[in-house]
Amino acid sequence: MGAPLRDGRQPASAAGKIRVSESRSVSWPQSRFRELLMSLRAFRELITGFRRLHFVGPCVTVFGSARFPESHPYYQFARETGEALARAGFTVMTGGGPGIMEAANRGAKDAGGRSVGCNIVLPLEQHPNPYLDTFVDFRYFFVRKLMLAKYSYAFVAMPGGFGTLDELFEIATLVQTRKVEDFPIVLAGSDYWRPMLDFLRDTMLRGGTIDPVDIDRFIVSDSASDIAALVVDVTRKRFGLLQKPWKPRWWLLETQPWQSSD
Repeated sequence: MGAPLRDGRQPASAAGKIRVSESRSVSWPQSRFRELLMSLRAFRELITGFRRLHFVGPCVTVFGSARFPESHPYYQFARETGEALARAGFTVMTGGGPGIMEAANRGAKDAGGRSVGCNIVLPLEQHPNPYLDTFVDFRYFFVRKLMLAKYSYAFVAMPGGFGTLDELFEIATLVQTRKVEDFPIVLAGSDYWRPMLDFLRDTMLRGGTIDPVDIDRFIVSDSASDIAALVVDVTRKRFGLLQKPWKPRWWLLETQPWQSSD
């Protein structure tokens, strides 16, 4: 394997090896030793995530595309949303990358709030954006998605691609099957999400594969301030959320990712 580049990326030959080794771990049976190694890596990521993120809540997770530049209206919308959520007292959590994720984290920092990223390590792209108070790198998507869900009381889906849809519908499935509480799921940007909602109503609901309540769970908004107000209202009324900080335990070698103002 070649030496890493200055910005941390691996050369093309190394990236190819990473892709092959990781795809093998999930696509067909390997030796018992390889499967044990994968289990240990995943367990290590779980423990690392739990320890690093234990004190970051309460969070609101913002999903969205990594491809929108700073000049794009959706980037500005995500930045305003991150700022509004931070002013409402929430930590803004994202996938930690560029585009919408960067914008939401940046908005949280604009408001003097807390900003967290769960970054996925990919062969050729996605490095943590510069607006994070703390972040954790993950090798496995399933561990990363667990962390994005575990510490949040609401989820905001900005416009995005396959990854955003994957995250959005996983949360919707967890709520539908009552594996998690009935947390608010906001679709930010009505024009972008309207065709998907039409498909849910006209095809899936009509075909009997979902129920009306499954569509009603999605809240559509074009206003950053309305999104923040809705999240505050629901989390306080439905879950009785009190934003009381957790304190680290010295005997567990725990530390907070930032200094508490309390």
